[in-house]
Amino acid sequence: MIRGIPAPVFRLVGARLARSLAQGALVVDFALYTRQIGWSAGLLGLILALAMGFNAVLTALIGPLSDRIGRKGFVLSYEALSLIAGGIALVTRSTIPLAFAAIIGGFGRGANGGAGPFAPAEQAWITGFIGRERMSSLLSINTGLGFLGMAAGAILAGLIGATRMLFFLPIGTALIAGALLIATPDHAPRREKPSAPADEAATKNEEHGLLWRLAGLNLLNGVGIGLVTPLISWWFAVKFHQGAEAIGPALAASFVLAGIVSLASAGLAERFGTIRTVVVMRLGGLAALFALPFMPSFALAAAAFAVRSAFNQGTAGARQAVALNLVRGHRHGLAASVNAISVQVPRGIAPAISGLFFDSNALELPFLIAGAFQGAYLLLYPLVFGRHDPTRNS
Repeated sequence: MIRGIPAPVFRLVGARLARSLAQGALVVDFALYTRQIGWSAGLLGLILALAMGFNAVLTALIGPLSDRIGRKGFVLSYEALSLIAGGIALVTRSTIPLAFAAIIGGFGRGANGGAGPFAPAEQAWITGFIGRERMSSLLSINTGLGFLGMAAGAILAGLIGATRMLFFLPIGTALIAGALLIATPDHAPRREKPSAPADEAATKNEEHGLLWRLAGLNLLNGVGIGLVTPLISWWFAVKFHQGAEAIGPALAASFVLAGIVSLASAGLAERFGTIRTVVVMRLGGLAALFALPFMPSFALAAAAFAVRSAFNQGTAGARQAVALNLVRGHRHGLAASVNAISVQVPRGIAPAISGLFFDSNALELPFLIAGAFQGAYLLLYPLVFGRHDPTRNS
């Protein structure tokens, strides 16, 4: 499964692993930190929504631009933003500068080690070094290791607590990731260009149609994610009166399971097909999502969240491979941007809605609405993309 992966890919995966440590810690502690300094759930939801909006605008631009001018500079820009955001949060807790830092740094977003709005360039950079037939397995390995790093970061969050010391992590990991990226060549070795299609316009139109369908399905998925995941630490704290020392290990367990499932999905996709692997795994995640808000104890709720995260997020690499397989290789940046932004826009709006629900003590409703959206996504996904499985059409 990992034979023949070029050395530059290992460096890119290493950078993701470094980033994931800080991101995992911030998923646990940032919401708790803001609650401690007096932010409401509604304010936090609004800031997360603005962060998603910022992320979405950049994501829309980065992928297509990286197809033209290269990947490396864009991904390095993410590390620069992380350094700036971490530095601001380290020196002040005033609302406006901290909100600004959260928006540009993606605090609490939990990107599983990905490079935020520059992730389309990162994905295209990785796939430029490998063949189409290996995209599903390698991207699954990449995301799996990111989840394991998130788990380690979540444990660190429990040790550090919701204090300003937390913001040393994005600074330190950005320096490590930046060093790895600098040592990585910008482009894969040039390959012979395929012959031009008989009708380039028709080919592009077909690709654009597939990307529009991808965007439509991802809107459903993004709402389902955004209603639950960004405010889960807040929900645990309010529902079960738990702090970072309990929530950190609980989220760490969910990241460990997601990492294991993601690594397992690399082999399962090669054996059974990417689409089938995604559908079966996410059915398990959907069942856990519906059960989660009705669990009578923190331990059971944390277990349900871990199962839900494992089967949902553990298929992220496989779904990235399906998205990139919808277009030709020189348009992977565009496909990655469409795939990311169509999740980010609804995911950015949804936390503001769930924050209002939580402030009004409607603690179960966001989970049920999220389950309805994700159920619709799961029903349509194999119908729309069954013919575009990268492990069946390589």
